[in-house]
Order: sequence, then C-alpha cells, then structure tokens
Amino acid sequence: MANEDDAGYETLAGPGEARFEIRGSEFVGRARPARTVADAEAFVESVRERFADATHNVPCYRVRVESGGPDGDGRESDARGTGRSHGGYMLREYQSDDGEPTGSSGKPALNVLQQRDVENAVVVVTRYFGGTELGVGGLARAYSRAVKEAVDDAGVVTERPKARFAATVDYDDSGTVRGILESADCEFEAAYEARVAFDVTCDRAGADALRERLLSATSGRVELDPE
Repeated sequence: MANEDDAGYETLAGPGEARFEIRGSEFVGRARPARTVADAEAFVESVRERFADATHNVPCYRVRVESGGPDGDGRESDARGTGRSHGGYMLREYQSDDGEPTGSSGKPALNVLQQRDVENAVVVVTRYFGGTELGVGGLARAYSRAVKEAVDDAGVVTERPKARFAATVDYDDSGTVRGILESADCEFEAAYEARVAFDVTCDRAGADALRERLLSATSGRVELDPE
C-alpha cells in the first residue's frame, strides 16, 4: 500500500539562473536539483570557489534524507541545518547569511523554497556589492527575488520516488513478464542468459501491485529480488 513517503514532491526540472542589479549591487541566483545533502553541499562549495571574488555567496537548500540514515550518498548527515520529519524521510533545510546582516539573506532565501514547497533543490545567490547599503529589508527582498527567479528559470516538476527490483524467470515465462512490463508505467532492461532477468524501475507507489501482477501471471514462478 502506498504511504506518505511514496507521494510525489515538487523539485527543480534542471538548472536555473537569475541576474539583476539593485542600486549598484549585482545579484546572481543559481539553482540546481540536488538528490542528496552531499550534492547540495558540493554545489554550494563549487559556487563559493568559482566566485570567491564576490562579496557574498548566500546558500539555501531543502533535501530529502532517509530517517536515521545517511544523506543518500552513503555519508552520515552533518550538523548543518535543521531536519523535519516527513513520514519515512527527513527534510534537511539549510541556509546561511554568509556575512550579510543576520536574518537578511539566508532565511528569506530559504523561505522561498519553503513557500514553493520545493524539495531536493539548492540555490546560491552571489552578490557583488555596489557601494550602497540596501538595509535589512532591501536585502531580504533582493535575495528572495534572486531565489524566486532562479527557481522560475529552472522550472518545477513533480518527482515520484522510485522502486527498483529484479524479476527472473525461465524462458517459458519471459514473454508473459515482458508483456506485463511493457503495458505498465515502468522502465526495464532484460538480460537473456541461462534464464531471463528483468531489471525493473517503477514508481514506488505502484511497485507492490506490479510485483503481484507478475507473481499471479506466472503462478509464483517469477523470482523477485529488491535491489
């Protein structure tokens, strides 16, 4: 049965960028999808290194993390940011003002991702100071705008968690299994050796039902192994 963790979530369709100037200061927002905390951190560091001459590089991200486990890349999650439980996963949220006045940049930037309910996404806003102070309110509006426009440029799509499993049968049942997989909303690859092994990827919400169809159609002869 599907659970809350099987539901789709909003994420970035690809990279996005926004660029504008306010009272001499240049703001550049760069957005990227990030499947793990490690991916998000790597992107933040790459922007900081590439644009080390900038006055500020303000990061924010929201990334799914398996509850009580690693960040999805085999590495334990660090203490940065905050985590909120969402059923079978945690949502790691992180932001930093990177030298701007406290609360003027990182939090407004993260607020945009929260309000849009975008997950597995990271944004870094680069600022080149133009000589005129913008004040806390002006900074908050500028950083919020940079994140919003970068997310808009990237585009938002609904991502559904995937399940992957192997289905192995004798040749006599391979046509039946292949026919079911071709009619299902899934992707698969088949390896024809001593037996036929199907490597199947489908929406997690429909994985149990697909396995049951395969078992029923082969009278239990198919061997199913999670990967």
